[in-house]
Amino acid sequence: MLTIIRERLRQGHRTSKFPKIEPQLPERFRGLPQISEDLSPQLREAAIASCPFGALSNRDEKLQIDLGRCLFCADCPAVSDHGALTFSPDYRLAASKREDLLLGDDVYRLADKLNKRMLKLFGRSLKLRQVSAGGCNACEADLNVLSTLVFDLGRFGIQFVASPRHADGLMITGPVTENMKSALLDAYAAIPEPKLVIASGACAIGGGPFWNSSEAHQGVGDLLPVDLYIPGCPPHPYTALDGLLRLLGRR
Repeated sequence: MLTIIRERLRQGHRTSKFPKIEPQLPERFRGLPQISEDLSPQLREAAIASCPFGALSNRDEKLQIDLGRCLFCADCPAVSDHGALTFSPDYRLAASKREDLLLGDDVYRLADKLNKRMLKLFGRSLKLRQVSAGGCNACEADLNVLSTLVFDLGRFGIQFVASPRHADGLMITGPVTENMKSALLDAYAAIPEPKLVIASGACAIGGGPFWNSSEAHQGVGDLLPVDLYIPGCPPHPYTALDGLLRLLGRR
């Protein structure tokens, strides 16, 4: 017992001070992309053609990136060969609308808080049922750590629960494979109204690397109404936590 007490004193307070203090992320962290402004039409077209997930496109003769499809791989030719993108350390990526994930020259629009009625219901206590709809377990793993003492999701009144009947909404990961479609819809139906839907990760938002597969949907957006999109592959825990707090009007 004394050994345990000594070790706890040595380790000190381990819970992050976020959101009062901004997190210190490693240098190799890939956050909000920055689009090069001086690309020639040829380089722009080459960068668009190089993305295997259809995340890049033209808008008003400028490059646009869909953060709902981007895997933040940074190894693609658009980054390494054409210099079209760089990745900033900005972890704040969550958005309320699918179209807000389309990043061009405009200021990136972060998630809005819920309306007054929904905030009254969920602002201080939000229970989520996490559904892995065919995910690879990367997004699921990074959501799981939110309940550890470092992030301590419960201090914000947010918890993951085992049953959709005890939940206020769904946190969905994975591209929604055909085998998981009915299970996902059943879980959604079991949650009492009003309820929330959160799409976490590129797969849940736009299909991810499976976006053109006949065995998977283009994410959850064509099946259920989505209240919060959290891009990334997988999203960093701070990205997910920031999005949840913005949804609840806490950021």
